[in-house]
Amino acid sequence: MTLELDRPVTRRTLGTETLLVLGLSLGQSAVYALVSIVAKLTADGPLSAQTAALNTSRSARPYLDLTYQLLGVVFALLPVLLAVHLLARDPGDPARTLGLDARQPGQDLARGAGLAALIGLPGLALFWAAAQLGVNATLVPAALPDLWWAVPVLILAAVQNAVLEEVIVVGYLMTRLRQLQWRLGAVIATSALLRGSYHLYQGFGAFVGNAVMGVVFSLFYLRTRRVMPLVVAHTLLDIVAFVGYSLLPKEWFDWL
Repeated sequence: MTLELDRPVTRRTLGTETLLVLGLSLGQSAVYALVSIVAKLTADGPLSAQTAALNTSRSARPYLDLTYQLLGVVFALLPVLLAVHLLARDPGDPARTLGLDARQPGQDLARGAGLAALIGLPGLALFWAAAQLGVNATLVPAALPDLWWAVPVLILAAVQNAVLEEVIVVGYLMTRLRQLQWRLGAVIATSALLRGSYHLYQGFGAFVGNAVMGVVFSLFYLRTRRVMPLVVAHTLLDIVAFVGYSLLPKEWFDWL
């Protein structure tokens, strides 16, 4: 009896695979974010009076807290490794498929910095407007104790967020949806709406802002076939948000 080991991957298999990868990563985050926003909307008091905290402490014992933080970063990146592994099987060569390599370091850094400026400045204006309209929760980007490892962990968290989101939501998801023969507009909309949805726990302004960012990043990826500049841009945005909030006077951020 000869086993058929070279059967082509079917659309059904690719679709199931995509749902599983999302279910283990940012699709799961989107479901939790939806539950979180419903909980905030049905709680006593307006949405603007509630808090959405990122990068929170996980233990009152400093070195145990550090251990939990580092483990959280490592395990959050496992879905990225899974996605890259699956892309290595089909269509192959994930570094070139995703543009996640060091072949163009200078160009990637320049493009990433430009994208960060393009997204970051209007994003601040949008967050201010959302705060004035009361459609966002009060955002606390960093709530770690004032210890020597806080800033390095915040930088690692920024890198982790960037790699996870850009590889999964842009590189992997858009590759698979195009293999599934989705229309280009639907591919871009799905990637952007997913990005917005897992930020819903912060409020509706965060949903809109991140969805718009998702459209810009999707169009950039379709044009360049490179995820690395998106990772650079996202990392810079999160480092400014996390480390800036951690080090600068808190009264500077009352508008959040």
